[in-house]
Amino acid sequence: MNDLIDTRRFEEIKAAGELPSPKGIALSIARMSQRGDASLAELARLVQGDPALVGRLVRAANGSLASGARPVVALRDALAVLGMAAVRNLALGFSLISSSGEGLCRSFPYARFWTGSVIRAIAMQKILMRLRTAGVEESFSVGLLAGIGALGLASVFPAQYSRVLDEARGDPVALLDLERQAFAMSHVELSAAMLADWGMPRFFVAAVLRHEGALTLPAEDGSREYGLTLALGLARAIETACMADDAGRSEAVDAAKALAARMEWVPEQVSALCEDVAADWKDWSAMLPVDAYALPNLSMSAEPETLAPPQPPAAFPSAANDAPAGDGLRVLVVDDDAATRLTLQTLLVRGGYRVATAEDGVRGMECALEFQPHIMVVDWVMPQMNGLELARTLRQTRMGRSIYIIVLTSHEEDARLVEAFESGVDDYMVKPLRPRVLEARLRAAQRLVRMQRELETEREEIRRYAAELGVSNRRLQEVSMTDALTGFPNRRYAMERIAQEWAIAQRSNRSLSCMLIDVDHFRQINETYGRDVADQVLEQTARAIRACMRTQDVVCRTGGDEFLIICPDTDLQQALACAQRVGAGVAAVPVQAGRLRLKSSISVGVAERLPAMPDADALLTLADQALLAAKKAGRNCVRTAG
Repeated sequence: MNDLIDTRRFEEIKAAGELPSPKGIALSIARMSQRGDASLAELARLVQGDPALVGRLVRAANGSLASGARPVVALRDALAVLGMAAVRNLALGFSLISSSGEGLCRSFPYARFWTGSVIRAIAMQKILMRLRTAGVEESFSVGLLAGIGALGLASVFPAQYSRVLDEARGDPVALLDLERQAFAMSHVELSAAMLADWGMPRFFVAAVLRHEGALTLPAEDGSREYGLTLALGLARAIETACMADDAGRSEAVDAAKALAARMEWVPEQVSALCEDVAADWKDWSAMLPVDAYALPNLSMSAEPETLAPPQPPAAFPSAANDAPAGDGLRVLVVDDDAATRLTLQTLLVRGGYRVATAEDGVRGMECALEFQPHIMVVDWVMPQMNGLELARTLRQTRMGRSIYIIVLTSHEEDARLVEAFESGVDDYMVKPLRPRVLEARLRAAQRLVRMQRELETEREEIRRYAAELGVSNRRLQEVSMTDALTGFPNRRYAMERIAQEWAIAQRSNRSLSCMLIDVDHFRQINETYGRDVADQVLEQTARAIRACMRTQDVVCRTGGDEFLIICPDTDLQQALACAQRVGAGVAAVPVQAGRLRLKSSISVGVAERLPAMPDADALLTLADQALLAAKKAGRNCVRTAG
């Protein structure tokens, strides 16, 4: 993926802090999928430990079936339909929804982010089903995770990203620019890097990288990557329309229409797609911890209806009310005795804690992963999974290592208490409960939690400094590779880039061409009018060259009045046509230097990579020969060698 993503910057961001990652069973599934010999039977046994995940996978499998196919009802059938890779990515996405419902980034809309991601995932799956294209099994997960880079920036750099979001004020173009300035990587690029790191197929990664600008992409020849980019762009447009207010929805609907037209869809197909997304959303919103938005009518034949305001998130299962103080610590009580749960819940709520309860160890584990408590009070003796087994299981997860766990016991024998502490318990209380003792135990837990928060604050400062250092280093690197006069990459960058493009073209058997350009009579201009005028000639000629180039071409100033243009995926005839356009564009714009008005022209040598060429230097040599031929032919023309 090195040719798509700046992997070096991605590794720097990974090292700066904790990017969103799978937890619990999702982590086990990810590890299992890395083994070459893992079977669906093993996968089924692992997934069965999470009933909620079973239901979500069965729902996803049915969404990928062709119309009229027999519905999937059994887990084994769902796994067979989806395959190991799709199950891994879906489990990853569902795990992230449960574990990343809130965070430290003040301006990041966590709940809204996941609601939109699920809507985009449903739309992506429906679109690929209609296109009958490859990758239907993973379409839901790629739609769900296409924007994960934004959550990544919010997780690693919460304070900085909050300032970036505030400054962008909802403008997507401004947001990308501000992200690159602050982190040397946009959320789109980070999304693609994270998906590549998680093993998502290359064609999906390429679609994620380009889908936010799908409307501005030049038409391509029906490649898979181009089709998937349009599909993901359409899914995002539908998501935006569903989540936007009245003022912004019309623009998103127009974008959806335009993208659908590029895919040769008629408006009726888009209307049917929106109706299907709305129908599926009702089922998915009931299965996932996301806000239950009521989707608007996005029919292409009718005016959009008003979007119903978001409903408050459903209460956490068995949870009590939020604490009177908004920043109260979260406490999870796990006990199979209803009277004990009620007593603890009453005492804790009075103390200003936010409380959730669970009736056994298995449910306690599920609640812990979703509620993410600071403190847990667990009974030792419970059915299915006792308190010590729950503590040992939690300590194996990253989230569980930071929870302060108090176990309730009826005994104080030394051997039993040693067993409890060795299982990962932090403290214990002997039944029957004594409120003053409980209050004292909780004060000790509060001190530890505060220390952890202070440590996390210090870590965040270190991450921020590391991020600023990374950005500074990146900017210094960019300066070292940029020509100050024209703003084009310089010779050093040009030589590295053409070697890279050469390797890609050779490995994938793609076309590669280049152009060498000289400004005609530049030495005479310099000697006659002086350096200041000569610099203005170079600067304005560079602007004219840039205006005539395609988006995929790379323009560099390699020295003096010489420019190099690298043209990936371009054969000789296409490069010649481009060179003629550049020459005409330069000649059409006179150079204005003070009161002087000078005519400018260029000579261009064009060459294409040939199978017999040993390296990129041979391609440059051939282009140089072509440039000499252009000069001998009287300048202001385009030539090839031979």
